[in-house]
Amino acid sequence: MTKLTGHELVVAFEKKYPLWLAEEGDPVGLHVGDLNRPVKKILVTLDVRPEVVKEAIENKVDFILAHHPPIYKPIARLDLSEPQNKMYADLIKHDITVYAAHTNVDNATNGMNDWLSEALELKDLEIMSVSKTIPLKRLNVYVPKEAVEKVRRAITEAGAGNISNDYQDCSYSVSGVGRFTPIADANPAIGEVGKPEEVAEERIEVVLQASKVASVLSAMLQAHPYEEPVYEIYSIDQTQKESFGLGRVGELPKEMTISECVEYIKKAFDVTGVRIVLPPTTSLNDLVKRVAICGGDAGKYYKEAIKKQADIYITGDVYYHTAHDMQADGLTVIDPGHIIEKICIPKLADMLYVWAEKEEWALEIIKSQVATNPFIFDHEL
Repeated sequence: MTKLTGHELVVAFEKKYPLWLAEEGDPVGLHVGDLNRPVKKILVTLDVRPEVVKEAIENKVDFILAHHPPIYKPIARLDLSEPQNKMYADLIKHDITVYAAHTNVDNATNGMNDWLSEALELKDLEIMSVSKTIPLKRLNVYVPKEAVEKVRRAITEAGAGNISNDYQDCSYSVSGVGRFTPIADANPAIGEVGKPEEVAEERIEVVLQASKVASVLSAMLQAHPYEEPVYEIYSIDQTQKESFGLGRVGELPKEMTISECVEYIKKAFDVTGVRIVLPPTTSLNDLVKRVAICGGDAGKYYKEAIKKQADIYITGDVYYHTAHDMQADGLTVIDPGHIIEKICIPKLADMLYVWAEKEEWALEIIKSQVATNPFIFDHEL
């Protein structure tokens, strides 16, 4: 079995859920600890609360993978008489690293909002509010004819030339003549110092994701025969076809009344109650089929649900005045609470199980058993 560090785990995780997918201001990533420390046991949780930290300590966990970041704003004083601050001290005392994966997981393909949609068996899914696209760059590199295929293969194997999920290894070439005169301490692959040279060359042009520039350049420089290759990298307006964003919109398995839909949602997300925002002209017996859903506190995005012609919008933590606006705009909203995001615990744990088996990591994964929902309904008393 292979030993694992926090850094190695995070590198693998961020390939699937890169930090650039997170919404602006969201403090995703490392919150407490040292990624250079070994990771033998991971606790997967929705929230990092004192009870969860106690669970981690009792289970001798050394890494917590959480959805919600524990530190949303700077800590002014480390007064350990405050339970929240003592929690941070306990994490440090027991060498527990805490890493948060929040809106980068919400926005990602096969992330939070896809999991919530899957629980409702929604079909014909689309993104409710596109907020992220993949920025692209263009690389032009000048290569002598005899080395063209070697360089082209190196840069495409490093990830350049993938213009969508349907096409890869895409490039374009223009033939020409390169001219140069090696001088001083040059060690030219072609030609002699002090003597002007002309070489039949091709300019290879490829599109690549901005995040892959460093790895593609490294591969190109290793494969290129020239001591100092000539190349250009510049930004382009084009973005990759795939988009990312908050929320999903899709069709329920069958048409149902709002009342039936409420019960369907409660069962799907294992909650005992919901809040309903019902416009004055709407009845609980009205039929619904098209659903918009966005995990967490996403009431402010309700107009995106309206634009997508959703019959109902599902999200948590709907504010009083926002609910008035929803009513006025004729949108039915079902609020099952922020807690529905607990679906991430088995999903992320299962993903880690697969990785650990494939990579032969010496890793134990624990799903948090602590109930972190602060709310109960009076009928539960």
